[in-house]
Amino acid sequence: MKRSAIRELTFRLVYSLEIQKTEELEEQIELYLECNEVNEEEAKEYIKDAIKGIDEHKEEIESLIEKNLKADWKIERISKIDLSLLKLAIYEIKYKEIPYKVAINESLELAKKYGEETSKNFINGILASIVKEI
Repeated sequence: MKRSAIRELTFRLVYSLEIQKTEELEEQIELYLECNEVNEEEAKEYIKDAIKGIDEHKEEIESLIEKNLKADWKIERISKIDLSLLKLAIYEIKYKEIPYKVAINESLELAKKYGEETSKNFINGILASIVKEI
């Protein structure tokens, strides 16, 4: 399985968890992997690591997003899809040391596929500001 496909599966789980707001993280991950027939060990490890990492660093990731929003914006105003893409990209850049150009490009591709027309520019702007800050 290609890294892009793994990242897309990860994003879909981040989005799902963003909507559900569940406490049973481990259980949700296992259920998701089973339902999506994710059998490759590399894919499983990446997804588990990203989900647990985003959860562990949630406050810091959300703080970075909030600091880089326009003055009249609040994090609650961001669509769940855009928020999920931002969280995954920030986690990859800040904690997994994935090259920021790769993380941003992958997020923009997913934004084109899943987001609204304005998602791509919005996500690109936020991530560019965060990369400068980091």
